[in-house]
Amino acid sequence: MKVPKKRPWFKFWPEKIPKILEYPDVPLYRFLKESAEKYPNKPAIDHEKDQISYGKLDAMSDKLAAALGELKVQKGSSVSIFLPNIPEFVISYYAILKAGGVVAPANPLSKEIELKHILNYSNSETIIAHESLYPIVKKVQRGAALENIITVGQRRRQNTCLFRDLVRKHAPQPFQIKIWPKRDVAVIQCTGGTTGTPKGAMLTHYNLISNAIMNARWFGWSSDDVVLAVLPLYHSWGASYMNSAVYVGATLVPVTRFDPERVLQLVEEKKVTVWYGAATMFTLITSQPAITKYDLSSLRCVKAGAAPIPNATKTRWDNLTGVELILGYGLTEASTETHNSPPNRVKIGSIGIPIIDTDAKIVDIETGTKELPPGEAGELIVKGPQVMKGYIGSPKETERALRKGWLYTGDIAKMDAEGYFYIVDRLKDTIKYKGYSVYPAEVENALYTHPSIKECAVIGKPDPIAGEIPTAYIILKKGATVTKEELIEHCKEKIAPYKRIRRVEFVAELPKNTAGKILRRTLRNNESRREG
Repeated sequence: MKVPKKRPWFKFWPEKIPKILEYPDVPLYRFLKESAEKYPNKPAIDHEKDQISYGKLDAMSDKLAAALGELKVQKGSSVSIFLPNIPEFVISYYAILKAGGVVAPANPLSKEIELKHILNYSNSETIIAHESLYPIVKKVQRGAALENIITVGQRRRQNTCLFRDLVRKHAPQPFQIKIWPKRDVAVIQCTGGTTGTPKGAMLTHYNLISNAIMNARWFGWSSDDVVLAVLPLYHSWGASYMNSAVYVGATLVPVTRFDPERVLQLVEEKKVTVWYGAATMFTLITSQPAITKYDLSSLRCVKAGAAPIPNATKTRWDNLTGVELILGYGLTEASTETHNSPPNRVKIGSIGIPIIDTDAKIVDIETGTKELPPGEAGELIVKGPQVMKGYIGSPKETERALRKGWLYTGDIAKMDAEGYFYIVDRLKDTIKYKGYSVYPAEVENALYTHPSIKECAVIGKPDPIAGEIPTAYIILKKGATVTKEELIEHCKEKIAPYKRIRRVEFVAELPKNTAGKILRRTLRNNESRREG
């Protein structure tokens, strides 16, 4: 794919960063194989007190791949990973790919309904789950097609396999499965798409290879880097920089639970050089007195994303640490990165410019075809080798999102005269709570299980710390009574903690269009006017 040479951002292209690259026509797991050959004894993972070298990581994933093969995981078979940020996630990820399978990651905070949805749309017959999450897996087993349950932990359970046993007992097998990188799917990643309803984005080996290399080349990653994995690895962005780290032979430092002071301590202890995090993380970090307590001088590349970041947070971070906070943009459907701020030329409030081999433009919302001039707001669309194959089992959604090679992001943005892009608003209804995507339809479905609710709508209320607070507008049935606290409590057992409503408003009516569809956008606009 060629990006037109007249794009304005090329005038301000960062020095020493190529505009075009050639990407290897190989399976994604080749990154691990090659780094294991180059750096067999170098730490690939540094987790708490344990270190796993590249040679050992490659060997362990080889053994697990052989075990998966014996469990009838074949080319194209989906395997779900239901794990937090621990070494076993990384081992499982590459083992599944080596076995010819497709990775279907699940958020470890998922409840029964959410996990079942992921297993169903991905058609996973095998799951690798932490033992603490086994009760949830057990509950969904009957309603899903699960045939194999592999648990990470110490306890042996009937009709399950222990992860450690599989890795110990099996000998690595030669890889004879032919992978076509541009065609074969490597990961089915859960996303809200452009409509806010959960679905699976199909990311090919080539999509993920190209994006991992783009990211590493843009910021000059090398085998000397130590990368803080504080974002969830199940998330597309977390997995993206995991692949970049493995590509260059860097050391990955997984963080199982985000605690601001512990993260700062890890940066000092592990001499972290690269840190990617959700905007809300940096808002919390900069409010901690401990930020001046630890030595952060090893940091050379710090990037915020997943939600708009307040200008005050960036300024405070820059002043306190001396390391400029880089802003960027991406989405699951693009594996995930499409825009980055050029190093040493960051514009406050901007997501930067399109990265290597990536084109972008602003089009009018009505037709989706007319390209708008600098300064005018419209829908942001992108094109590049990292753009997904489509949504699994959703041809209509795929047709809506992918048009003539362009990915329609569902985000309203504008571009300035120098080719820097700025996110203005969202067409889609997805709520960004602390960097997590919350899909209003899921929360509303949970609320509708309460007998007192007649109608409801959920939107995100802007918040300086969390980004957006899930807020519910409720119409009660005639004669029904329920408190705000009771409704919040009702959602606790239905959906993951980050999806729960934090605020409830009882209303007499909800804004609707002529077809009777509730207009969440009108609710957001009303909320903004009230806050203003």
